[in-house]
This record gives sequence, structure tokens and C-alpha cells, in this order.
Amino acid sequence: MDTKFARRTERIGSTTCSYWRAGRCNRNPCRFLHIETPSPPAACGYGNTAYSYGKKPHSSSENTPKYGSKKALLGDNGDRGDTTRVAKAFKKSSPRICKYWINNNCVHGEQCLYLHSWFRGDGFSTVTKLHEHKKVITGIALPVGSDKLYSGSTDGTVRIWDCHTGQCAKVINLGAEVTSLISEGLWIFVGLQNAVKAWNIQTMSEFTLDGPKGRVRAMTVGNNTLFAGAEDGVIFAWRGSSKADSPFELVASLTGHTKAVVCLAVGCKMLYSGSMDQSIKVWDMDTLQCTMTLNDHTDVVTSLICWDQYLLSSSSDRTIKVWACIEAGSLEVIYTHTEENGVVSLFGTFICQERCGIN
Repeated sequence: MDTKFARRTERIGSTTCSYWRAGRCNRNPCRFLHIETPSPPAACGYGNTAYSYGKKPHSSSENTPKYGSKKALLGDNGDRGDTTRVAKAFKKSSPRICKYWINNNCVHGEQCLYLHSWFRGDGFSTVTKLHEHKKVITGIALPVGSDKLYSGSTDGTVRIWDCHTGQCAKVINLGAEVTSLISEGLWIFVGLQNAVKAWNIQTMSEFTLDGPKGRVRAMTVGNNTLFAGAEDGVIFAWRGSSKADSPFELVASLTGHTKAVVCLAVGCKMLYSGSMDQSIKVWDMDTLQCTMTLNDHTDVVTSLICWDQYLLSSSSDRTIKVWACIEAGSLEVIYTHTEENGVVSLFGTFICQERCGIN
């Protein structure tokens, strides 16, 4: 038994079993690798080794049991009865999108090692559902280094969730609708009617930032400044203060929108604001002055994202627009995507922290 096993291991090379990738390998042991190689071949580089579908290496035998591809497997490993767990393999093993599929001429169909989709979600699954809020959830924040998740709702509460158990650890009843919630460093900021609440999660101290008129629908932080967009169209800006009664000081009120500010984003040393007045305004964060107004949307601007040198905006007019800076210094739409219904919000995340400048 030991001699046979040694001969099998000697035949294994650096090629990953394509049948294993597809979840259909019935050889135990198999002459090919049942792991992903560190450096996959170039997109759609269909060499004979990667696509060896000959019957000899993978034909079944009377002594070889067949296994299902959807479950973890337990196989015998030596005379001691030890077991080795074989993890489930995804059909598409590479995160790269097939360049031939993009051009509608990939000849390998479902057997292609590369993605035939613009989206990849096989690695995501529902861990748990947090369902204690009674009304609309208006903000979720996970402070860096914390094991607690914060959520705010129009039911008038902020809930603190234990990330290990998925259970609600604490409920804070504010007695007023929570219309926005964000985190920055050790601070949680909660938008309310006519005010912003600031909580320090380390010292548990609480402060109220007055100034806004109406509901605070959007907040963001940039250039060491907290920005809050209010229902009256004004954006309020606070910076750090050495005063004993409050660590924040109101430094400016940015006026220009004629209706409620519903989204804010920071990027390229600029603040971008979207409003119910259907416009996007661009503000210089050093001078806090408006530098331009963008009017391509025909309904409420619901969400904004800054990505590299681009600005993405969504609207109730059913469109998502990509803006780019032209030589004259202004922003122009370079792409418009249309949905069947109005777009409520956008969310994006950066993969490379160093490249994207995330601290």
C-alpha cells in the first residue's frame, strides 16, 4: 500500500486537475493536483495540459469510489486511519474575466477556466440576519479595529451588534428618527433632526453638534472635517476643537443647493454633494467654495462614489453616470448606464489599499 502511494505521488506534476475544478473528478488518488496553482495560465490560454479530457487519467475503476462535488469529502490517508478533508471547488477558479467571452468568441463555453460574467459571487453566503429594527435602516458602520457593528434606523434607535455572535449587544433609544450614520476613527456620527450626535466608542463620551435645519440625510469625513448635509440644502462643516465643552467646532456652512442634500462623497481634494434639486455640486475642501455644478441628472441624485479619477453618480431618473475630468478642468459624463427603475444607492470598495490611498 505504501509503495503504490509513493508511485502515485511521484507522477503528480504542477498541473491542476480540470475535472476537479469542475467538481467531476472521480480518481482517488488523482495524477493531477487538486489545488489551485499559484500562477494560473494566461486568459483563455488553452494548452493541451489544462484541457486533457482523455479517459485514461480520469476513467473510473472498480476499486475507485465515486464522490459528489457538492460536499466535503473524507478520504483514507495511510494505515493509521487519519482523514484528509477535501474542500469544495468552485467551477470558475480564476477571478479573471475571459477576454474571448467579452468578444463573444470563446469556444470552451462552460468548461472555460475563466469567468463568463461581469459579476462573481460564488464566494459569498449569508452568515446571519440582523432583524431587530422595526423600520428603515438608514446607516451601518463598522469602526476600524472594532468587533461591534453599529446600525441606525428611523425607528429612533441605534443598535450595537456583536460581530462574533450576531446578537444585539445594546440598544440606544434616541427618541427621534436616525436619518444617517457613519464612523470615522473612534467616532460614531448619527444624523438626527436639527443635530448630529457624536459618540467616542473608546471613552463613551457623547456630544451634540447643533446647526443643521431639518433632517441630516448625509454625512462624510474628509480633510479632517466632518460634513453633514441637511434638509434645507445647507452642508455644515466641523473641525477639531480644543474647547473643553466640545471637541468639534463649526467652521463653515456651505450654501448653494435649493433642496435637501441626500448624498456626499470625498475624493481628489474635493467634496461632492448630491441633492433633491437634481444637481451635483463640487466644493474645494481647502477653501470650502463651490467650484462647479453638474446638471445632467433629471431627478434626485441619490448616491455618489469617488473612484480614482472618476465620479460615479446615481439618480431616481434610473441612470448611473460616470464623470471624468477633461483638460479644461471641468467634469463631463463619459458613460451612462440605464436601469429599469430608479437607483437608490451605490456602494464600492477598494481592493488595493496602497494604490487607492486608503489608510
